[in-house]
Amino acid sequence: MADKQQLNPMLKLALDIGPLILFFAANAKFGIYAATGAFMVAVLAALAFSYVMTRHIAIMPVITAIIVLVFGGLTLVLHDDLFIKLKPTIIYVLFGGVLLGGLAFNKQFLSILFDQMFHLTPEGWRKLTWRWALFFLFLSVLNEAVWRTQTTDFWVSFKLFGVVPLTMIFGALQYPLLMKYAVPEKKD
Repeated sequence: MADKQQLNPMLKLALDIGPLILFFAANAKFGIYAATGAFMVAVLAALAFSYVMTRHIAIMPVITAIIVLVFGGLTLVLHDDLFIKLKPTIIYVLFGGVLLGGLAFNKQFLSILFDQMFHLTPEGWRKLTWRWALFFLFLSVLNEAVWRTQTTDFWVSFKLFGVVPLTMIFGALQYPLLMKYAVPEKKD
């Protein structure tokens, strides 16, 4: 079976962060409801573009898109920004819970997501999964604290200028683990 075609890492980053940047900009100019609608369209456009480029879609963006559409739709229909504020918490708890559940059943779901990029020993995958699961749960608590104590505009800004850098820093801090538990490449 041929390897799945992968997006250029910078293009993937743009597709991941682009809808959030649009959400931020639309919120600043038009408010949370217009921003929510723009975010929903942007998430779908990013999924479609990713599919056109690779002929497959990873499961995490699909789950995220479904939750964005459901909670964004509730936000717009009920004209209540509570739902779009809950969306990140639900996504983070879902991802963290699935990773922890996988560990409980000796399933390394993180290895399925990252296998194209990293080749780790089982112990490496287990440790990396624990770290990401706990990080997602931390983000869920952080999202709840921010949206419950700050203005909507602050929360929107925090999503882009707080969560994105935190995630990138956390990911970069995993480099020593990736090196320590990397499976050596086979020599011909």
